[in-house]
Amino acid sequence: MHAPPPAFDPPADVTEPAPSHFRHWPPGQPRHLTLPRTHLFHNVEVSAARFPDKPCLIFYDSVLTYADLLAQTERLAGWLQREGGVRPGDRVLLDAQNSPQWVLAYYAILRADAVVVPVNPMNRCDELRHVVADAGARIALVAQDLLAEVLPLLDEAAATGDGSEGLQRVVAITYSDHLTAATDLAVPPFVAAPRNLPQRPDVTAWADAMAAGHVPEPYHAGPDDLAVMPYTSGTTGQPKGCMHTHRSVMSTAVGGVHWFGRTQDWVALSVLPFFHVTGMSGGMNGPIYAGGTVVLLPRWDRDAAAQCIQRYRVMTWQAISTMVIDFVNHPRIGDYDLSSLVGIRGGGAAMPAAICAKLKALTGLDFVEGYGMSETMAATHINPPQRPKPQCLGVPVYDVDARIIDPVTLTEVAPGEPGEIVVHAPQVMTGYWRQPQATAEAFLEIDGRRFLRTGDLARVDEDGYFFMTDRLKRMINASGFKVWPAEVEALLYHHPAVQEACVIGARDARRGETVKAIVVLKAGAEPPDAEALMHWCHDHMAAYKVPRIVDFVTALPKSGSGKVMWRELQEQQARRDGEAAGA
Repeated sequence: MHAPPPAFDPPADVTEPAPSHFRHWPPGQPRHLTLPRTHLFHNVEVSAARFPDKPCLIFYDSVLTYADLLAQTERLAGWLQREGGVRPGDRVLLDAQNSPQWVLAYYAILRADAVVVPVNPMNRCDELRHVVADAGARIALVAQDLLAEVLPLLDEAAATGDGSEGLQRVVAITYSDHLTAATDLAVPPFVAAPRNLPQRPDVTAWADAMAAGHVPEPYHAGPDDLAVMPYTSGTTGQPKGCMHTHRSVMSTAVGGVHWFGRTQDWVALSVLPFFHVTGMSGGMNGPIYAGGTVVLLPRWDRDAAAQCIQRYRVMTWQAISTMVIDFVNHPRIGDYDLSSLVGIRGGGAAMPAAICAKLKALTGLDFVEGYGMSETMAATHINPPQRPKPQCLGVPVYDVDARIIDPVTLTEVAPGEPGEIVVHAPQVMTGYWRQPQATAEAFLEIDGRRFLRTGDLARVDEDGYFFMTDRLKRMINASGFKVWPAEVEALLYHHPAVQEACVIGARDARRGETVKAIVVLKAGAEPPDAEALMHWCHDHMAAYKVPRIVDFVTALPKSGSGKVMWRELQEQQARRDGEAAGA
């Protein structure tokens, strides 16, 4: 169960190597942050002991107190151990939208000394098959509206295995089990749906698992044991598990609380998905550590968001640019009392200056941007809240040694010059699960410290603020979702008519970027049209990965070694996008 030794050692002088950003450090904050050396579940125990009757989670006006959170998490952890067969270090899949059950499941898995494997609820069966097999997950907690994507994996394991490999058991989540109060908010049909589960021995209703009343064994994991393993894709196509320990997850949870000066009376609107590290850290783990209140929405709904802000006197809201654009353009936004808001922050894609101005006029607040990745359990950089800069990644937060290097020579560049961001920090993963080669390629050593190569190109200004300039790795940023072309290409090759495919990014007015597929069809195959191919993609991959543009060509450009010259195609697309924008 034990992870490799921690990759982080606090620098003796935290003002190195970029002291300029400390001139604008949040007032009253230390430069070094001492982290708790405790199990993440201990945060639940502490907040429940301090504030037992305080609302922890609010879900369409239904309230779960901290005492409820502790009791229900303990019961589910007991079921996972005693009936689910979960042992310390086991990887457990969590596939659902933001909900009380997501939070309970997350902390129950940790309470059982197991490892949370959060997955995107938009993932389809083919995508989930890889994660289940790679992580070695034998049990999953899955929302009932997503069961159709998971049940085939249970059937496959039952048909081919002896019960020791593959997905063996599912706990089915029915969101409406936690709708315990009347509400005038618009509850989505998939949330309001009554329990409707298949009758099979390998599927257990959430309510039945809770009703069993099992008591878990004591937990023993330490700060350097694995806790959470989100999957991230990359240039190789197949997603890789990022190994995070209790220490690395604690780092961004505690760091965010202190950076923004939050207290136990914090009320947060959490609509960013918890499966993603930004929502997980800032929208769930941080508030629970502080003893705050989390107002949950499973999907973005600008009316429900505005109603919740007004009703619960929400103080903070984490968002991506598409949410804020939709929010400030609401024709009736002036009808809502938004005066309780003291902070709006996010990342994933730069916020347009015009939208920042609209948000400032509406709320009096600046949008505070940050930067991080799955490999760093959310932010390594955040703008100082008292002095944010627009379209800026921010400054390195507590104990983060961030440098800019030449991606070829691996030497530091001159001040102000662009280069690749590399980070040495307590929130950096220990490595990729069962991927020693990929792990070795992701890190390098500088001055005796282990630095993560981010693949993102940036420059640092005279104040020590980091600004993104480009990406070294292939990646499309569609409405804040990272789409890795190699993964989409790998799925396209399963189509019977596709001989070759190259996926690139194209400019999109609403999403920022969108996915474009350039496809060579097999000779003699029944040729699909673009719409038919996109429909097939919807059945085999998450919706945000589906190509919105499809071009059929007779051949793809290739190098002398036979590699597809994707960069040439991307540059051609960029020129076309530029010409269209200037027309």
